[in-house]
Amino acid sequence: MNQLEKENINFEFGGHSAKVYESSLMIVSPGVPNDSQVLQNARAKGIKLISEIEFAYHYCKGKIIAITGTNGKTTTTSLCGHVFNNCGYKTHVAGNIGVAFSEVVLDVKEGEFVSLEVSSFQLDLIDNFKPAAAIILNITPDHLNRYENSIEKYSLSKQRIYENQDAKDFLILNKDSNAIMKYLSGHKSKSFFFSLSEEQKDGCFYTDGEVVFKLNGKESFRCLRNDINIRGEHNLANAMSVICAAKIFNLDNAGIVNGLQTFESVEHRLELVREIDGVKYINDSKATNVDSVWYALKSFDEPILLILGGQDKGNDYEQIKDLVLQKVKRIYAIGSSAEKVFNFFHKDVKVELEKTMEDAVKSASREAIKGDVVLLSPACASFDMFNNYEHRGKVFKEAVNKL
Repeated sequence: MNQLEKENINFEFGGHSAKVYESSLMIVSPGVPNDSQVLQNARAKGIKLISEIEFAYHYCKGKIIAITGTNGKTTTTSLCGHVFNNCGYKTHVAGNIGVAFSEVVLDVKEGEFVSLEVSSFQLDLIDNFKPAAAIILNITPDHLNRYENSIEKYSLSKQRIYENQDAKDFLILNKDSNAIMKYLSGHKSKSFFFSLSEEQKDGCFYTDGEVVFKLNGKESFRCLRNDINIRGEHNLANAMSVICAAKIFNLDNAGIVNGLQTFESVEHRLELVREIDGVKYINDSKATNVDSVWYALKSFDEPILLILGGQDKGNDYEQIKDLVLQKVKRIYAIGSSAEKVFNFFHKDVKVELEKTMEDAVKSASREAIKGDVVLLSPACASFDMFNNYEHRGKVFKEAVNKL
């Protein structure tokens, strides 16, 4: 607010008046639904609507590596920036990750890169946005309330990331994602694929404990799975997308491996908070959908005590039921969806209803024994109890650190 006043820029907070329509262009926050009344009114008045990434794109002098997907965007965007910087290429990390593209774009010089996390909401309002490399990590049901409960409309929104690319640009895709491949439309950019199960002629794949990248069928990179310092099958796939980007731009193999080895997990994403008496406490607060919890559960071989619940988004827990039965000793249900969690799981797994995060952590700590994992992976939004998923994760970490 002080900065706006200093620059003599008019502003309104907490609502808007008719003055908002006294403009020829609106830059729309991704939190504002496309069908909101203010945007409908703006369209009726002929006001141009664009997203913030579209606005900032026009001022960017560097090369953009744009990363989207349902899950893993933040980790992959951070890893990409880390690897590129580690290889000596100045790379700015921005976008939906927490630092707006427009906040850093004027600092980006020619020859530099931007590792940019991009959401479907931001892609809904692009015109000319054109990344040098576009990555789609995965597409699974999420935010369908914004897309008329249509996975097709949600998928097509994600696919807009490459619609303006030309033959000089690159497109990196998860070959294992059925939705990506099903809704992949015509594009002019050069395609590269990554896969956990299938060898690729142009792209990255996993085989016998090693990750291999090939270009035109010829191997040009190989590293061990253990060189990738983030756990979980999903993070192996995320890392392979970054390796594709790194090799496309001819980064040094030794530098890539060193970057993969030295990368630390993103806060609130399978983050090890503490290990107490042989019990690991893991903060996965960013797991705001059921699919994210599936990946989290797959990441551990140890017995799990799971903190689950929050503001429900129409969750179907059937997709994680088998994993829960295999791996989870006890569930601690929190938030406004606690009863839904209890009703779904209590016949098969012990479920305790907890009023607060602190109560859930204390209860889990009393139950846990050496070799267990206490995992916060809620599968829900946080707004029933917290300001956002970061706040939820911090409260979890504070509770763990008080033990």
